Amino acid sequence: MLHLPVLITDLGLILAAAGVTTLLFKKINQPLVLGYILAGLLVGPHIHFFPTVTDHESVHIWAEIGVIFLLFSLGLEFSFKKLVKVGGSASITAIVEVFFMLLIGFVAGKVMGWGTMDCIFLGGILSVSSTTIIIRAFEELGVKHKKFAGLVFGVLIVEDLVAILLLVLLSTLAVSRQFAGTEMVFSILKLCFFLVLWFIGGIFLVPTFLKATKKLMNDETMLIVSLALCLLMVMLAVKVGFSPALGAFIMGSVLAETTQAEKIEHLTKSVKDLFAAVFFVSVGMLIDPGILVTYAVPILIITLATITGKFLSSGLGALVSGQPLKTAVQTGMSLAQIGEFSFIIATLGTTLKVTSDFLYPIAVAVSAITTFTTPYLIRTSEPFFLFLERKLPAKWVAGISRYSTSTAGITTMSDWKVLLKAYTFNTIIHSVILIAIIFAGSRYLQPFVTAHLISGNNGIIISLIISLVLMAPFLWALAIRRIERKAHAHLWLNKKYTRGPLISLEVLRISLALFAVGFLIFQFYSTWASILAALALIILGMTIFSRKLQAFYDRMEHRFLYNLNAREEQNKQPEILPWDTHLTELTVSPESELVGKSLVELAVREKYGVNIALIERGHKMIPTPQRDERLYPNDKVMLIGTDDQLAAVQELFNGSAKENDETYFPKKDMTLQKIVINSSSPVFAQTIRDSGIREQTQGLVVGIERQGVRILNPDSNLVFENEDIVWIVGNHKKIPELLRKT
Repeated sequence: MLHLPVLITDLGLILAAAGVTTLLFKKINQPLVLGYILAGLLVGPHIHFFPTVTDHESVHIWAEIGVIFLLFSLGLEFSFKKLVKVGGSASITAIVEVFFMLLIGFVAGKVMGWGTMDCIFLGGILSVSSTTIIIRAFEELGVKHKKFAGLVFGVLIVEDLVAILLLVLLSTLAVSRQFAGTEMVFSILKLCFFLVLWFIGGIFLVPTFLKATKKLMNDETMLIVSLALCLLMVMLAVKVGFSPALGAFIMGSVLAETTQAEKIEHLTKSVKDLFAAVFFVSVGMLIDPGILVTYAVPILIITLATITGKFLSSGLGALVSGQPLKTAVQTGMSLAQIGEFSFIIATLGTTLKVTSDFLYPIAVAVSAITTFTTPYLIRTSEPFFLFLERKLPAKWVAGISRYSTSTAGITTMSDWKVLLKAYTFNTIIHSVILIAIIFAGSRYLQPFVTAHLISGNNGIIISLIISLVLMAPFLWALAIRRIERKAHAHLWLNKKYTRGPLISLEVLRISLALFAVGFLIFQFYSTWASILAALALIILGMTIFSRKLQAFYDRMEHRFLYNLNAREEQNKQPEILPWDTHLTELTVSPESELVGKSLVELAVREKYGVNIALIERGHKMIPTPQRDERLYPNDKVMLIGTDDQLAAVQELFNGSAKENDETYFPKKDMTLQKIVINSSSPVFAQTIRDSGIREQTQGLVVGIERQGVRILNPDSNLVFENEDIVWIVGNHKKIPELLRKT
């Protein structure tokens, strides 16, 4: 008798339960994540009315794979360039929110008498909002075009990176079991080092590889390659002491910068959905209903702390960043929930066995409650703003408005700011690369060469030379390369007292490069003579080959910038953002009244106060379109206007065929039918044109069989005769009404 492995049985049970619950939650229009959690609760060990999963260890492995692909998917939506573009407002809002929610979570835990680690993890759980829930709520409520939605999306991007940092810090804290300041600082520096290194290496190598193999890539190979890159980065992250989730997130963010990002996201979505479902089901399996009943009061307290704390902290952050009161209120009420990252942080505490058993189900319960409240909070945010505007002192409202207006002005950077910013980036990037080469050369290259190629001192010398050659272009860029020539020239020529600091900066750059060389040599030889000799040789070599090093470095830099900007150039759009208006994108629905009309005929500017900045038609971009330009189905139109103006024009873009519209019928009603004409038929003795078939039945006569002779595509002047067999393509509900009427 064949024996089915338990793993397959459990997986079938998990997916069956998930399928049923998600269909139910889809029916009642609730987030699928909650359906997965309910499925886990049903097949878990705490409820015995249903079959129970038996091999929990295997399920945890599947769940870990789910976390990997979930983070990979979040990375594909993240992109480091998006983080740079969100600007100060989103960054300040996110930082203020995370700081206060960490504090609120910790204090709330202490008030309830929890242990220190439970309080710390509770703060981490409450500090990150749910991207999935917010996007779903925005789509359902139709507010994605509003100004505050752009700020919320920017905050979510920053929070994703903060969540990754929290995972690393909480892991370190959980292992050490104490607040070791030095260890925390080292963990942060280590994370920053590898983030920079992986980003630079990933952007330089991965897009180049994808471009070189583009002709060989079909959907199948692209999927395999993408998942392979994800898992390779996971292995690398674990190798250097980070979580698998971090590696998956990093590779996702690297691929997000490529021109293939949308395709990869589409191809990997099914894989992510499958394993993420297993992960969320495993979340539900850990929930003990008895704990939820026992901790009903803490759940209520934490829910109130989440909604109130996130509203106040996010709103405060938005105000501090210079947003108007209305935007701040709407942002705060939109972010008042926790979601998928919170589950991952709670899972981390459970896996490392540093948190109590009750924390995990409490986090899930709070997430479920805040998921239900989010749409209502978003919907009531504008009325609540109007209420606040009436109740707050007029001086406060006017002061907030003045502050918002003053921070929206255009600022210019002085030459010193420009130069110092460029020098800082140059130093950090090339220092990271040089440190990576040094450790790779001393810990991996030299042992490999001496063990497999050339043993003894000769192997060490060859390893050292290879390392120095690899470092040479980056040493040149760190020490000699001219940065921001214009700002440097202004400072050197216009203000003589600035020459001293400028010279000091150059000396510092050269000293760092020399230190890097000395540090490398010290890894191979510990004698001062060898270090001094190597320094002299590298200085001489960089002087002689300066032009070649510059040319080589310029080619590498060009390749890196090309890869970094390729996706942006492919979808390039102008950035126009005057005053209190904002830019949003709407798609012309095929049913819209706009289709086929010119801009001068539509007069959207005159009627709605909205300006059209750009029309995207496939791969074609039409910036600042002319008055005679027409709109076609699925055109993506960039519009500039206020929230109210864009809301008014959005319905015009969407368009929808109503069921009581004479021209409306579902696609399934279009069928091919056979009708027999007799002397009592209304169309008997009439021509096809005069019969009204096209107008009244939305039909088309495609063939007639008369006395055994078949006439294909008959002429419209053909007269219907008795016993004609007519084939009509049209609305099967209307054809009988016309032709079978007696």
